[in-house]
Amino acid sequence: MESSPLISAGLPVALFIIMIGIGMTLTVRDFRQVAVYPRGMVVGTIAQILLMPLAAFALAYLFGVSPAIAVGLVIIAACPGGTTSNLFVLLARGNIALSIVLTVIASLITIISLPLFTNMALQHFMGTAEDISLPVGKTIGMLVGIVLFPVALGMIVRTHKPELARKAESVVSIFGGVVLAVLIVALLFGVRDQIGDLLKQAGPSTIMLNVVGIVLGLLAGRAAGLTQRESLAVAVELGVKNATIGLMVTLTLLESSAMSIPAAVYGVLMFPIGFLLAVYGRSIIPKSNVQTTAAQPID
Repeated sequence: MESSPLISAGLPVALFIIMIGIGMTLTVRDFRQVAVYPRGMVVGTIAQILLMPLAAFALAYLFGVSPAIAVGLVIIAACPGGTTSNLFVLLARGNIALSIVLTVIASLITIISLPLFTNMALQHFMGTAEDISLPVGKTIGMLVGIVLFPVALGMIVRTHKPELARKAESVVSIFGGVVLAVLIVALLFGVRDQIGDLLKQAGPSTIMLNVVGIVLGLLAGRAAGLTQRESLAVAVELGVKNATIGLMVTLTLLESSAMSIPAAVYGVLMFPIGFLLAVYGRSIIPKSNVQTTAAQPID
């Protein structure tokens, strides 16, 4: 499954603009709160790095998938949340600062954890192991270029032009929704000839992995006493994965089209499911709660 020019070229540009807008909704105080009250950061990181791959192992057995599909399922589960997850958190009225922190931390830890879980899956399901590694410079560069820099730029605009930042917030949400809609259509169009076969091979297990990630995030948030906005951020980070990394590992490093199927299916299905989660978030979190850092705790 190859990315179309619209996705490979247009999405980074759109995300850069969106992240500037997201930065306009944030202050240094928001990130300070994440650091002072790190429970959400700790819960989200552990769930992303450890619990999701373990859930993938369990689902591979539960659905009785082939060894190659099982390995691919573990690989996509071990991938971090992508920069798109920050957009979903914005749309869901979740804690954006926490989402950005989780994206950055998980992406950096993944440099070590993804090869580890990939080799565990290869040994367990196929009796082989491969020495794989992620491009450290490219990973860090992507985080800085598409997440940290535009967010910092947006925060600077908010500091010096607060009225402009307030007006831009609703525009960013609308633009983000349009980008997601276009992306979903483009992804479905790109796999239109393969979608039936892809869903047949890995659909049930992959959909369940996505649902498990979202439910796990919400339940972990509740168990840890996180606020609704923090729990939503964790749930989105677990449900919206960086499928590009999964495809890179399976197609480029492992050279296996069969193993790439879960990442391909996940990369398509996580968008409509994530969009439903955003709708759910907006239904339970009033807009007024987003304007203050004092969110209501989960009942």
